[in-house]
Amino acid sequence: MKDFMLEAVKEAKKALKKDEVPIGAVIVYNGEIIARGFNKRQSTQNAIHHAEIVAIEKACKRLKSWRLDDCDIYVTLEPCPMCAGAIANARIKNLFYACEEQTSKDNLCKSILESDRLNHKVNIVFDDKYQKICSEFLSEFFKNKRK
Repeated sequence: MKDFMLEAVKEAKKALKKDEVPIGAVIVYNGEIIARGFNKRQSTQNAIHHAEIVAIEKACKRLKSWRLDDCDIYVTLEPCPMCAGAIANARIKNLFYACEEQTSKDNLCKSILESDRLNHKVNIVFDDKYQKICSEFLSEFFKNKRK
């Protein structure tokens, strides 16, 4: 089986090279990557251009549908509230993420995705195989920004 999280890590590296917050995402349908994304907020000056949103937009275009029911998303960092909402609204089946959000220990992503207000539930999987490298990308990026 292909290591889809590694592909998301490659997307995060692209973001890092472009001086963007190093977060990457890939969307998989029927065992094939159909969309890739990395953060592009700085380069596009668009607040919603997070890796997950970029990938979801591409996947919707590829499948010609806003419903991504049989898709999985692999993300290098636990999604923010906006991205969690987009994942649920796109009806993505499974969310795999490699690194927990360090600034928020309140399980907000999980709370959003498991909310009774939503008619679609996303299966959430913390896949820590690449946690160390994803965490290091983020720490290095923000340490350099503070200099």
